[in-house]
Amino acid sequence: MTDLEVDLSAVDLAAPEHRADPHPVYRAMRAFDPIFASTSEERSYLLTGFAECEAVLRDPRWSSDPTHQAPTDAEVDVRTAMRFSDAHLLLFIDPPDHTRIRKLMSKAFTPRTVERLRPKVQALVDDLLDGVQERGSVEIVSEIGYTVPVTVICEMLGVPVSDRELFGPWSSDASRLLDGVLDEETTNRGLVGAMQIIDYLGDLIEQRRGDPQDDLLSALVHAEVDGARLSEEELRLNTLLLFVAGHETTMNLIGNGMYALLRNRDQFDRLRADSTLIGTAVEELLRFDGPVHLSGRIATADIEVNGHAFEAGDSAITVLAAANRDPARFTDPDRLDIGRDQGPHLTFSYGIHYCLGAALARLEGQVVINSLVQRFGAMDIVTDPVTYREHFVLRGLKELQVSV
Repeated sequence: MTDLEVDLSAVDLAAPEHRADPHPVYRAMRAFDPIFASTSEERSYLLTGFAECEAVLRDPRWSSDPTHQAPTDAEVDVRTAMRFSDAHLLLFIDPPDHTRIRKLMSKAFTPRTVERLRPKVQALVDDLLDGVQERGSVEIVSEIGYTVPVTVICEMLGVPVSDRELFGPWSSDASRLLDGVLDEETTNRGLVGAMQIIDYLGDLIEQRRGDPQDDLLSALVHAEVDGARLSEEELRLNTLLLFVAGHETTMNLIGNGMYALLRNRDQFDRLRADSTLIGTAVEELLRFDGPVHLSGRIATADIEVNGHAFEAGDSAITVLAAANRDPARFTDPDRLDIGRDQGPHLTFSYGIHYCLGAALARLEGQVVINSLVQRFGAMDIVTDPVTYREHFVLRGLKELQVSV
C-alpha cells in the first residue's frame, strides 16, 4: 500500500501492522494535515510535522500534567490516575515542582559530569566484546544494549551490579505504563514491575539515610535546593524513573541503531572507515529510528500553532518519530546519512522536559556502537526481518541476533 492509499479514517498507530514501519502512515497523515484530529477523541490531535511538534514542546503553555486535560468519556489511564493522586513524577508535572525536583536530580547528568564516565563505559564494553569475539555471535539488545546502560545506572545509583539481571523484566513491564490505556493484564504486570523496583530501591534509600555512600542515590536522599528536599514519595518515584529511563531508552538506541547501520551497509562501512563520525552518527540514528516515539502535552490556554487554534484542555500528541522524518526539516529524511548536519532532532524532546539523561544516552550509544563497528567489520544480521517490542511510547527491537 502506498502512502496515498493509507486509510486514515481509523488510524491506530499502536497497531501491530504499523510497528515495523510506521512511516507510511506518518507521511500520509502529514500530507493530509500535520495537525491530525484523532478519531477516538475529538479534542486530541496527532502532530507529525517538525515545526508543529517543536512549537508545542518549546511553549510552556503546553503542560505535561494530565489534570489539565478536558473532561472526556475516555478511560482514565495509569498516568492520569497517578497524577490525580498528586504523585510528583518528573514526566508529568509542571513548574514550580518540576523545576525543584529537576534541579535536585540534574547535577549527575551534566555533559561534563557524564563525560568523566567514558573510560569506565569503554572498559565495560571492551570486556563484553572480548566474550563476543570468542563466541562468534551476539544478541545485541539483551547482551549489549541492556547490559551496558543497566550496569552504568546501577553503579551511578549505588545498586549492586550483581542484581542487574533482576531489573530487565520489571522495567520492561513498568515502562509499558507509559503507553496509556492498556488491557488489564498488561496494566497489572506494569504496576507489579514498578512496585518491585520501588520496593528494591526503597530498601537502599533507607540504608543511605543512615549510611551515605559516594553515589547518586545518597546524593538525592540528602540533597537540598533552597532548603527543600525530595519527599519520600518524590524520592521513590523519581528514582524509579531514573532507573528505568536510564537503561530502557539507551537499550533501544543501541538495538535500533545497529539494525539501521546493518541494513544500510554503506553507512556501516563509512563509520568503520572514519570513527570520528561517531558523534554525528549517533545523532542521525536517534533521528532515523529513535528510542522514544512520541510525547504528549495539554494546552493550559487557548493557543494557536501554525494556524491551528487549540483550546485549553486540548491534547497534542507530538509524534517525534514522524517529526524527525519531516522533509520540510530534513533533506531526504528516509535516507540514513551518518554525516548529516542539519540541526537537532526532537528525539530527546524540547523545552523544560528535554531528556535529563540525554548526555548519558549519547555517550553510551557512541561507545557501544563505535566499538561494535570497529571491532567486527564482518558483522551480519542472523534473523531478518526483526520483531519490535509491544511498547509504543518507547520503540525498540525484541532482539537483534548477529554473527561477528
